[in-house]
Amino acid sequence: MTPLTRRQFVASSIGLTPLFRMLSPADLAINTEQPAPDFSPSLLPSAVLTQTPDPSVEQKVNDLIAQMTLDEKVRQLCSLKLGARPNMFTDVGEYTPETLRKYLGTLGVGSVSLPVARMDAKAGTEVTNLIQRVSAEKTRLGIPPIIDGEGLHGLRANGSCIFPSAIALAATWSPDLIYGIATIVGSEAHSRGLRRLFAPVLDLCHDPRHGRTEETYGEDPFLASRLGVAFVTGLQSQDVISTPKHFVANFVGEGGRDSGDIELSERSLRELYLEPFRAAVTEGGALGIMSAYNSINGVPCTCNHWLLTNVLRGEWNFQGAVVSDWGAIRNSVNDLHANTPGEAARRAVTAGTDIETPRFDVYNASLADEVRAGRCQQAVVDEAVRRVLRLKFRLGLFDRRYNDPDHAIAIADATAHRQVALRAARESIVLLKNERSILPLGPELKTIAVIGPNADVARLGGYAPEIVRAVSPLEALTSHLSVKVTLIHARGCELVGESTEGFAEAIAAAQKSNASILFLGGSTETAGEQRDRADLNLTGKQEALIDAVAKVGKPVIVVLISGGPVTMSHWINKVDGLIMAWYAGEEGGNAIAEILTGACNPSGHLPITFPLYTGQLPMPYNHRPYGRNGTVLEVPEVDDSLKYNPAFPFGFGLSYTTFVYSDLMVSPRQIPPGGTIRVRFRVSNAGTRTGDEVVQLYLSYGTCRITQPVKRLCAFKRISLAPGASQDVTFSLGRSDIAFLNEELKPEVNIGSYTVLAGGNSQDGLRSTFYVSEV
Repeated sequence: MTPLTRRQFVASSIGLTPLFRMLSPADLAINTEQPAPDFSPSLLPSAVLTQTPDPSVEQKVNDLIAQMTLDEKVRQLCSLKLGARPNMFTDVGEYTPETLRKYLGTLGVGSVSLPVARMDAKAGTEVTNLIQRVSAEKTRLGIPPIIDGEGLHGLRANGSCIFPSAIALAATWSPDLIYGIATIVGSEAHSRGLRRLFAPVLDLCHDPRHGRTEETYGEDPFLASRLGVAFVTGLQSQDVISTPKHFVANFVGEGGRDSGDIELSERSLRELYLEPFRAAVTEGGALGIMSAYNSINGVPCTCNHWLLTNVLRGEWNFQGAVVSDWGAIRNSVNDLHANTPGEAARRAVTAGTDIETPRFDVYNASLADEVRAGRCQQAVVDEAVRRVLRLKFRLGLFDRRYNDPDHAIAIADATAHRQVALRAARESIVLLKNERSILPLGPELKTIAVIGPNADVARLGGYAPEIVRAVSPLEALTSHLSVKVTLIHARGCELVGESTEGFAEAIAAAQKSNASILFLGGSTETAGEQRDRADLNLTGKQEALIDAVAKVGKPVIVVLISGGPVTMSHWINKVDGLIMAWYAGEEGGNAIAEILTGACNPSGHLPITFPLYTGQLPMPYNHRPYGRNGTVLEVPEVDDSLKYNPAFPFGFGLSYTTFVYSDLMVSPRQIPPGGTIRVRFRVSNAGTRTGDEVVQLYLSYGTCRITQPVKRLCAFKRISLAPGASQDVTFSLGRSDIAFLNEELKPEVNIGSYTVLAGGNSQDGLRSTFYVSEV
């Protein structure tokens, strides 16, 4: 793979076979009160969304708009959400011909929100076919809706393949893998009739007290942008619209709290929080964006003209449609001080929010009246409708709106998909501590205690479906370990609560065993959407359980199954081995067992800093320098470049082998502002096992008239080395890699010295300097 730099990225497949087949009309018959219409063949993976749009599309859009009434236009900007659970905006209803005819009427609807989330492949495909059929036959113009779904780490629908959570995928540092995963997610979504997924999450997480840390790609804009571009291109290769979210800076509120008013300078927005979205649009060609709940400097993102029109469309040439986060336009009335629903609708559509999700609400009730009253321009509504219709024509929905349930069943969680899920889990797991080489488990360990509230359950994290064929760590260890090894299971405690009733059983298991493995961490109960944290210590009595088991005096290994960093200063010195397994997906149990037993060499690296204490937060590695010392009394300094000491730095990850960096060369040592620097070094495997290393390159400024981060990631590459093997790695850094934003927020190359750090994390490695001269 070509090394990845800030300037270039080319996603490539991981060798998946084609996932679609040609279908005959007979394949697509559905059970309704009408005979099946004449179907076109199913769409092959022809990359419609990555091709230049058909010039005839604009004419088709204009012809259709000329036939539409104002009410029909407004409905194209609305979403329909039915289901068995009551909500505050619409009646309860199932997806039946009768309810669909009732809600669609003759006007139709632009989008349908998550109809298949609780259905299997067969039922889901039949429902999306029914939605499209009623839209075709019962609405006046027969405009097909775009049917939406969720797909952060697998399609959120029963029976689909579920991969590790996004933060875990980021720990692989593998855009190629993320591209392949996105093609699978897209293929399973497409097979069930879903043509837009609300993914990926491109918020940066600088304060992991935020409950949705697990949904992010971590704290670094460069890593997030590379993985985001990979996901977008993979998903859209299957003709499913990728809708990155949440635009923008939704996860950086005070104390990590969700959706607050974010006070940020335009510089911070452009240097950090906008960057992954910019890459997703300008490089990945994303055709969707979800506007965020939060406000930026007092202006709700959903009503922010500068954000959605000036930047997104004006600067980035975004060609898709903006959808609101769920209920965000309504929230601007309830929480963000719009006077009326009509005002909220007018402000949102004028700013550039094309589609309101998830239900008939503010747009449906108020937008047409705002136009008729002269408070909202007809041209604004028309342009939003054009953006929606263009996507429908580009997707081919007018000609190919139905799908084959048998095909959806055949590819749902297919064996090949599960193999990719297992690979992703293996590559995401991070080895954090391995005292006395306690891992991998040795043959002398004849009896092992398997303890903890996360041992006998598969934790998948948020945005996973209700029904998944997942493997727990206990199941996997039972399967992977030899019959000569005895496993003693004891739960010990729950994730929450103060009960220590299970401690005695856990201590007895540890006493009978040669070593104990504690599966601890969290779940969607302890963190997640609308579940932000006040501190990052283990919840409940888990820390006390570690202490109790450690006092037995035998080796202790902790496996953390969690959606983000955990503070561990109270107990880390009491354990011999420590693994961060994240939420590792449906094959996570098998991957954990392979890492523990040595069948797989761990290779994940942290995409986010682990603090020693919650009080250090926020503490991204790429902070700007302090005007004084920047230290706190409880935490000693590491070095002059990092004024506080993390538990584990960004980029960190151990292996069962040893990688040695040497022979760093930077050439030329002096360049003009438009020149290119080549950074070359050697990585050697000095151990006895084959292993993967994530090679990282960081850049620091000597001085700059506008202070710059103490260091920032500018290139990385994942390599594999056999024992005794070496590989020379070369990165090229050009103008755009080393430039900063000047006073006018334009790229400029600083005249002066620069330092590069090449190594396996953001703190340790080889350093060298180069100089940029006036000419």
